[in-house]
Amino acid sequence: MSSPAAEAALLVDDPRFSDHAPPAYHPERPERLIAARAAVARANVAWTAIAPSRATDDALVRVHSASYLAELERMNGKKGYIDPDTYVNESSIEVARLAAGSVAAMVAQIVSGPVKRGVALVRPPGHHARESQAMGFCLFNNVAVAAAEARALGLPRVAIVDFDVHHGNGTQEMFYADPGVLYVSTHQFPFYPGTGALDETGTGEGKGFTLNVPMTAGGGDAVYRGAFERVILPVLDAFAPSIILVSAGFDASLRDPLAEMTLGAAAFGWISRALRNVADKHSEGRIGMVLEGGYDLVALEGGLLSAIHGMVNHDAEEILREVDHDDLDRAEATARRAWAQAL
Repeated sequence: MSSPAAEAALLVDDPRFSDHAPPAYHPERPERLIAARAAVARANVAWTAIAPSRATDDALVRVHSASYLAELERMNGKKGYIDPDTYVNESSIEVARLAAGSVAAMVAQIVSGPVKRGVALVRPPGHHARESQAMGFCLFNNVAVAAAEARALGLPRVAIVDFDVHHGNGTQEMFYADPGVLYVSTHQFPFYPGTGALDETGTGEGKGFTLNVPMTAGGGDAVYRGAFERVILPVLDAFAPSIILVSAGFDASLRDPLAEMTLGAAAFGWISRALRNVADKHSEGRIGMVLEGGYDLVALEGGLLSAIHGMVNHDAEEILREVDHDDLDRAEATARRAWAQAL
């Protein structure tokens, strides 16, 4: 019996993403891409490579300030620490521009081309980068640049779903008043960076278009499934996005050294499958996954592989068949409080 044909997807990757390297050990290190590439190689996917593309100032100033771009440009070619967590070396600013621009290029191809799924293996990560501040290992906000690109290309409604264990404060801030971008985050709380509370739901015309589902440390597969099935997926369905962008951090894994959640690899596959189903229903299948955190290499490879199968491969094995309904009920109670705040 022959194996099923591989499904098609776009892939962002470039050796230069490994040039952003710390002066000594740091959890956000080039070896993370070795694990991510191993997952890509193991997936049964017909990959189409996206040509790397350096982000222009015009693309970046949609979400970052011109003064911030100038500040980073003054650091170009230098090395050191911007803050205790966030480093640059001689290549970092150009690598960060390449990462942001390549994710935007992936979105442009998702919008215009026949292949509607994409995966971006980029470094440095982006979701903590604010309009005028680098932080949390992040320089430019890759997913925000990509969301702004999608809007510029004429898509009226962009959903960003962030399942990194840390709240994407930068992404939230950039679209906090924008009803055209729905930002959804699951994250350990209270935890770095200290944002993402239930009552952070947007402002002005954007009120109700930010949905935070903070999680107590120790939450596992069933808690996340409850949050997605009972709250997040209905909200996404009501929003009817034109494209879904995923801030895909794998640091909610049980193995991750920087956090205290307990997800297994299979959970990332279920989440990605659920998001793909929303994209198929509302977005003509348009969905792009952008690498954020994940600092245990085994967990990163396994989680990303599972997520790729869930997002791309229709023959992916069904997961999370049996769940603890007490955990689901607790998750629903937490998540519904967030939803009520957003309405």
